[in-house]
Amino acid sequence: MRGIMSIDDALAIAEEAELDLVNVSPNAEPPVCKILDYGKYRYELQKKDKLNKKNQKVTEVKEIRLSPSIEEHDVQVKAKTAIKFLKDGDKLKVSLRFRGRERDFVAKGYEVMEKFAEAVADYGVIEKQPKMEGRRMNMFLAPKKDK
Repeated sequence: MRGIMSIDDALAIAEEAELDLVNVSPNAEPPVCKILDYGKYRYELQKKDKLNKKNQKVTEVKEIRLSPSIEEHDVQVKAKTAIKFLKDGDKLKVSLRFRGRERDFVAKGYEVMEKFAEAVADYGVIEKQPKMEGRRMNMFLAPKKDK
């Protein structure tokens, strides 16, 4: 802490110590500066940013597609894949596409979605209930916190 001084004095002190004068907070009254090795300072910041990125978990949204006329075994196979995604901590979008006359049997689509949700109930919770959007029915699942 050197106190309030002119820029010329601060630069002279920094040059004498063979360091840099870095303006830490220019918006303060008066502006706050530090005398330090700028290269080392930038290196430490980059190191800190890299560590923060490393510890950060990016959640992806994986998608599983079903059809209204899907068989029971196929639902179980898709559920195994979904469980793997949920164990990895990813969110899951389950979509069911209606083609042609299948649109007349929306109730069948809700049944398929319900079966699928029951199959993965131990590993995921329904974040958004099944909802029709045009020709598609979408449902979102999130991983359970305790698993």
